[in-house]
Amino acid sequence: MGIECLIEDPAWEEVGLDGLAACACVAALDELGLAVARFEISVLGCSDARIAALNADFRARPQPTNVLSWPAEAVEVLPGEMPELPEVTETGPARELGDIAIAHGVCTRESAAAGKPFEHHVTHLLVHGTLHLLGFDHISDADAALMEGLETRILARLGVPDPY
Repeated sequence: MGIECLIEDPAWEEVGLDGLAACACVAALDELGLAVARFEISVLGCSDARIAALNADFRARPQPTNVLSWPAEAVEVLPGEMPELPEVTETGPARELGDIAIAHGVCTRESAAAGKPFEHHVTHLLVHGTLHLLGFDHISDADAALMEGLETRILARLGVPDPY
């Protein structure tokens, strides 16, 4: 699998975003039984200002947020249902799942406020973003329960305590 990390905010270089992203994204795909080597995800490690601009452009919310994701393909999902997971072949090019942007400042403040290790919080958000790329959401209570249950299982495999 290809996880391409673009670091715009130098604070991410000190954290090892590349490694955190690889662990989180691989664990999320593996939990769902997907052939990990057949997918590509782009991760942008950015500043609060950059994610606020992206949030304004794509969600009409001109403030910083912790993580945003853009699936390469739209997935229609009924509330509380598992999304149809992508199929790939054993040969041919890897399939692009989409892009994730994550803001260092917001993550730093949130992890400090929650008393969680920064790396655990970032790993959680990267798992969360990867699930969004696959069509999972948390709009309804049923969707949130499904997504949060998956996140908790994936994070437990990585040694990260239940974030909820």
